[in-house]
Amino acid sequence: MISVDEALAHVLALAAPLPSETVPLADAAGRVLAEPAIAQLTQPPFDAAAMDGYWLAESDATPGATLTVAGEAAAGHGFGAEIPPGHTLRIFTGAPCPARPGRVIPQEDVTREGDTITLTKLPKTTHIRPRGQDFAQGSPHFPRRRLNARDIGLLAAMNVAKVVVHRRPVVAIIATGDELVDPGDAPGPDQIICSNNYLLAAEVARHGAEARILPIARDTEPSLRAVLAQAEGADLVLTSGGASVGDHDIVGKVAATMGLERSFWKVAMKPGKPLMAGRLGGAALLGLPGNPVAAAVCADLFLRPMLLKFQGLAAPLTLAKAILGCDLPPEGPRQHYQRARLTSGENLPVITPFSSQDSALLSILAESEALLIRPPHDSARRAGETVAYLPL
Repeated sequence: MISVDEALAHVLALAAPLPSETVPLADAAGRVLAEPAIAQLTQPPFDAAAMDGYWLAESDATPGATLTVAGEAAAGHGFGAEIPPGHTLRIFTGAPCPARPGRVIPQEDVTREGDTITLTKLPKTTHIRPRGQDFAQGSPHFPRRRLNARDIGLLAAMNVAKVVVHRRPVVAIIATGDELVDPGDAPGPDQIICSNNYLLAAEVARHGAEARILPIARDTEPSLRAVLAQAEGADLVLTSGGASVGDHDIVGKVAATMGLERSFWKVAMKPGKPLMAGRLGGAALLGLPGNPVAAAVCADLFLRPMLLKFQGLAAPLTLAKAILGCDLPPEGPRQHYQRARLTSGENLPVITPFSSQDSALLSILAESEALLIRPPHDSARRAGETVAYLPL
C-alpha cells in the first residue's frame, strides 16, 4: 500500500491541461481561461458623474457661489459645448463630464431658482469617476479558477465577446457488479440500486467536466471489456467496484489485457483502500471502490484534483481546523476519513464524527459536512483538541 499523498501525486501525474477552444462569452460560465482575456476598451471611457447634480469648474467651487445653468448632460447624451466661467452643467449619473478639472455637486447640496443655482454646501469628494477607474484598454483578466457570474459581467464590460478556455474533460463513468440495477428499475431479490454512477456524475459536473454514464458492467470479462471499449474518446475512465481482491473483482485484470499501465493499487486509507489508477490508451483511469461512501471519499481526494488539473488549475486540498466534539479511540495503520457534523464554536467550529462509519451508509454521507482526518497510528483524542478536517 502507498500513502494518500503518494497516491495523489500519482493520479495528478496522469492528468495534464487539455487543449484550448474558443467559446462565446454566453457559454463561458464555469469554464477555465486558457489565456488572459484582454479588455478591448477603457472603462469608464471618460470622466463620468457619480451622482445626479451639477458639474462646475474647480475655480467656481466656492460655498455660496451662484452659477448659471448652461445645459444638461445625461447617460448616453453628453453636452458638447464649453462651460463658461460662472456657469454650471446639470448632470446625471453616468453622463460624461467636461474635459477640464471640476466636480459634481449633488443636487441636494444646491438651491435652484430658474436657471441659477446657489451652492449651499461643498462636499469634500468630487463625485466623479475618472476615466479608466475600473480598467484600461489592454488590461488582462486571468483568474485561476472557473469563471463565475461576476467574471462574466466584467468580461462583458471589457467588450470581450469570446474567450479561450480549456476543453471540458470528458469522464466515462462505469459501475461494475451483477448486483446493480439502474434507478427506476425493479431490483431482483439479490440486487440493489446503482447509486455510484449518479453520485460520481454529479461530482464530475460540479467540477466543470462532462460526465458520460456508460452501461453497468457485469462481473464477467466480456461484459467489462465491452463497456470499457465504449469509453473510447474519454479523457478519464472512472470505474467503481471490481478493484478489490475477490473472485469477481476483475477491473484490473481486464483493463490489463486492454493495455492498462497501472500506476498503483491499494492506498493506506479508509474508506478507500482498493483504489487503483493508471493509463488506458489515451485516457487516465481511476478505479474507485464499490462502496458508495468509499467512492465519494476517493472522489473528493483524487477525482476533484484530477479534473481541475485537466482544466489548467492547481488543485491543493484545502484543510481546515476544528475543535473535536467527543473522545476518540486510537487509529490503526491507515489514514481514516470520518464523516462528521460541524457546529458553531467560540473560535473554531466543533466537529463530531458520526457514531457509525460504515462505508455503505449513504444516509450518513448525505448528512455529513466534513471529513475528519485521522492520520495513520493516530493516538487517542480527547474532546476539546484541535483537529484537521476536509470541508465537504
